[in-house]
Amino acid sequence: MIAVHPSKIFLNLAILTVVLMSCGGEKKQDEGQKADATQAATKSPEARKKVLVFFGNSLTAGYGLDDPSQAFAGLIQKRIDSLKLNYKVVNAGVSGETTSGGNSRIDWLLKQPLDIFVLELGGNDGLRGIPVSETKKNLQAILDKVKAKYPETKLVLAGMQIPPNMGQKYAGEFKEVYAELAKKNDITLIPFLLEGVGGESKLNQADGIHPTAEGHKILAENVWIMIKDLL
Repeated sequence: MIAVHPSKIFLNLAILTVVLMSCGGEKKQDEGQKADATQAATKSPEARKKVLVFFGNSLTAGYGLDDPSQAFAGLIQKRIDSLKLNYKVVNAGVSGETTSGGNSRIDWLLKQPLDIFVLELGGNDGLRGIPVSETKKNLQAILDKVKAKYPETKLVLAGMQIPPNMGQKYAGEFKEVYAELAKKNDITLIPFLLEGVGGESKLNQADGIHPTAEGHKILAENVWIMIKDLL
């Protein structure tokens, strides 16, 4: 029989204990990593806050209002929040914007992902008498850029009409642009954003162009009716 010194027995037991503890730690770490991976894999993509963008001019921006949240885009956000829908509204309205300016600006906006894109431009083109063909071309270019970058994005076009200051022919052709583009691109059309507000002095500011806070409530309803099923 070979005699083993007690100190060696204790040393071997100590080494064995360390090895077992190490294995147990690695096992727990492994299990933790697997649990994290499983959680990440099963986490629904819907958990990400979806983005609804309103891309337009002073009507979208809420020109002349005391608080930008009174504009129709802000009111849509409040409606969404009240219904606990998983959307964040981005108000990308710039006062004075034309379709040409929008076509130049859209590239910057598309650096962020978006899920629903509402295009509200053209009113300033009409007031300036810009050729309808130019307006139509720019609107199509904006839609094309959004579709190319985010093919799954739902597109909405806000229709606009203008007074016959530039002549009935121009006003008629201008109005038809929106219906034609909506049909061509198979997208949702808000027939006339200012329905029930345009021409109503009590619902517009002193310039007769930009809606009051009360007017924006009607605009929000005009928009909501057409986009609620997309949310």
